[in-house]
Amino acid sequence: MALEGGKLTLDVPPDYDKCFACGKGNPIGLKLTFRNEDGVAKSEFTPGPEYQGWEGIVHGGIISTVLDEAMGYAALYRGKKVVTGKLEVRFRKPAPVGHTLHLEGRILQERRTFLRAYASASLDDGTVVAEAESVMFIVP
Repeated sequence: MALEGGKLTLDVPPDYDKCFACGKGNPIGLKLTFRNEDGVAKSEFTPGPEYQGWEGIVHGGIISTVLDEAMGYAALYRGKKVVTGKLEVRFRKPAPVGHTLHLEGRILQERRTFLRAYASASLDDGTVVAEAESVMFIVP
């Protein structure tokens, strides 16, 4: 990772674009794109019916994935490469298919070897459908 011209660049393997959550080269991936807003990782995701569990409701595994990715990007924006060690998700309301989810991830605490992070997914009206906390181990 390096800061070049005010932008964070990542030194990643050539197949990094295969990441299920953010890889642009993964044909079945979510292709999430995050932005850094004052240290908060933000993105939007509109899940289609291919991501549902029960009819019309986004599968909990997909919700967990996008929350995990938001926390990972919050770490990247701090210049930290991490892997998730623990992920706890709280589902507040069913997330309806076809509705935009607003994702936010932030770092709560930074230690020498790990981070604690928080993320939320909310609808256009601000209703939080799910939130998560994680322990993310810093990769040296």
